[in-house]
Amino acid sequence: MTDSVELTILMPCLNEAETLERCIVKAQRFLSSAGIRGEVVIADNGSSDGSQSLARSVGARVVEIGTRGYGAALLGGIQAARGTYVIMGDSDDSYDFSALDGFVARLRAGDQLVMGNRFKGGVAMPPLHRYLGNPVLTAIGRLFFRSPCGDFHCGLRGFNREAILGLHLQAPGMEFASEMVVKATLHHLRISEVPTKLHPDGRSRPPHLRSWRDGWRHLRFLLLFSPRWLFLYPGFVFWLGGVLAMAWLLPGARVIGNVTFDIHTLYYAALAAVIGYQSMQFWLFATLYGINAGIVPPGTALPRLLKLYSLEVGLVGGVLLVLFGLGLGVYAFGSWERTEFGELMPSRTLRYVISSGTMILLGLQTAYGTFFMSILAIRATPAQNTVEQSPALGSMAPQNSGLT
Repeated sequence: MTDSVELTILMPCLNEAETLERCIVKAQRFLSSAGIRGEVVIADNGSSDGSQSLARSVGARVVEIGTRGYGAALLGGIQAARGTYVIMGDSDDSYDFSALDGFVARLRAGDQLVMGNRFKGGVAMPPLHRYLGNPVLTAIGRLFFRSPCGDFHCGLRGFNREAILGLHLQAPGMEFASEMVVKATLHHLRISEVPTKLHPDGRSRPPHLRSWRDGWRHLRFLLLFSPRWLFLYPGFVFWLGGVLAMAWLLPGARVIGNVTFDIHTLYYAALAAVIGYQSMQFWLFATLYGINAGIVPPGTALPRLLKLYSLEVGLVGGVLLVLFGLGLGVYAFGSWERTEFGELMPSRTLRYVISSGTMILLGLQTAYGTFFMSILAIRATPAQNTVEQSPALGSMAPQNSGLT
C-alpha cells in the first residue's frame, strides 16, 4: 500500500477548524498540479471544534491520535501515512502547502530529511522567537551534535518515511522537532534544507506554543541527549581545575599580590575535583546506558575506552586512590603525634587531611562506579532469558554507541 502513494502531506490538528480547510485545499492543489500520487492526512489530537468532520468533507484522511501532544500526533500520523515520503506542517496556515516543489525535488534526489529554513525564506515570527529562541537553540544543536540544519524548529519538513521510522522517535511534546533533527544527524541521514517562508498564522486565537515552557523543553532535550556537553566537558573543567589547585596548594599557602590562598581555597579546590569527577562518571553511566538502549547509532570511541576500563582495572584504581588517601592521613596523624597529640596548626595539618579525604572519596567513587557500570553493561534478552555484556565488562560487544 505504501508503494502506491508517493507523498503524504501530514498536518497535526487540535481545534484548527478556522484554518484547516485552507491548508487541505492548498495541499490537494499542489498534489494535483504536480501530478503526484498522494494523500492529505490529518492527525487529530482530540479536537472539539468539528475539525475532524471538516477535514473529511474536503477529502482528507483523518487519523485519531488519543495521546495528547504535538509529537504524539505526528508520530501517529507518520505511522499511519501511506506515502513513501511525508511532508509535515502545521495546520494554522502559516506554511504554504501549495509550494512544496523544493521538498519533493530533494526527497526524490535521495535526501532522507529535508528541513525548511525560515531564516533563508522569510520569517513572520515574534521577535523573541526570531532573535533569541530559535537562533540560540539552533546554535546549541549545531554545536552539540554538528548538525547541518540552520533552523532546528521549522515546522515544515519532509522526509523518507521508513528512514524516520527507523529513528524510533519518542518525544510526545514540542521537543519532537528537536529529536527528529538530532537523531537524523546522529544516524547520518542525508539532510538538506529548503528556504521556507513563514506567514502569520490565520487563527484568531492564541497558538498552542508556549514560548518559555516549550523553549525550555527543547533545551532540556538537547542537554539530556548530549551527556558529553552536560556532564563530560563541564566535569573535566571542574576536575582539572580542582586537581591543579590542590597540587599548587598542598605544599603550603600561596600569595598572589595581597591575596593569600590557603586551606580554605584548598577545600573548595577539593570540592571542585570531586564534583568534576562525579560529573565525568555520570557521562560514562549515561553513555553506557545509551549503548544498551540503542538510542543512537554505532560509535567507536567509548567501546574502545571500555575495553581498557574493566571492572578489575576500576577496582585496582579505586584501591590505589584509597591507599594514597590513607597514606596522607597517616602522615597527618604523624604530625599530630609529633606534637604529643596537643594543639595542631590547622593551616598545616588540614592541608593533608583535606587531600586525604578527597583521595579516599574518589577511590570509593571509582570502585562503586565501576560496579554500577557493570550493572549497566548487562543486557537482558527476555526471549532467551540470557544476558549479554559489553566488552569492557563481559563477553559480547555492544551493538550501538551511547549518547553524544
